[in-house]
Amino acid sequence: MTFSLLGRCGRTGQIGAAGATSDIGVGARIQHIAAGVGAVLTQHRTDPRLGPRGVALLRSGCLAAEAVASLVASTPHEAWRQLAALDAGGGTAHHHGARVRASRAAAHGRDCVAIGNILANEEVPAAMVRVFEADPSAPLGDRLLAALAAGEAAGGEHGPVISAVLEVHGEFDFALADLRVDRAADPIADLAGLWRDYAPKIDEFVLRATDPDRARGGSAGSVPAAGAAS
Repeated sequence: MTFSLLGRCGRTGQIGAAGATSDIGVGARIQHIAAGVGAVLTQHRTDPRLGPRGVALLRSGCLAAEAVASLVASTPHEAWRQLAALDAGGGTAHHHGARVRASRAAAHGRDCVAIGNILANEEVPAAMVRVFEADPSAPLGDRLLAALAAGEAAGGEHGPVISAVLEVHGEFDFALADLRVDRAADPIADLAGLWRDYAPKIDEFVLRATDPDRARGGSAGSVPAAGAAS
């Protein structure tokens, strides 16, 4: 009951994920990303422990296919798991366990992979990949959200989704964006609205972390007023 996509920007090296489900809290469970390393999706009977384990494999030098193969070999419940991985070079891989419920599907494209389970039809991931690939010059967050909307437009899952997530990482060891919507009537549209508000602030938020003297809101040595933005 989840459809999701991992994507990489070949121009900036940013890596991100977007996903939606008919259960609550999708953003707390499925996506695991490390800047400059890659990303892993774990879903269906989700085991969030497989995400950090997969990222560690990518960090050790494994390609996406090697990381997924190792994850499958290391878990006694692989039949329930649906996995995908994207490495720093844009390589992709996925796994459908034998007990992952239909319709289940995956699609691979340039710098991206999409997977889904309990889908309305098997074309959903392919629709997501086509849209993600359509404009490689667009910001990664825009491409990920467009792909998520395309998956919903292609049928999505069997029931209505109520939660959605967008996460993007750049060169630093913190997320450039980690936006989540839960228990909403139209979470993908709500997530797109959050992104429109948040995206123009990303550079400033990064500056506050990496070079606060140059950030807006006061000169070096000034004391912010109580309640000022942090």
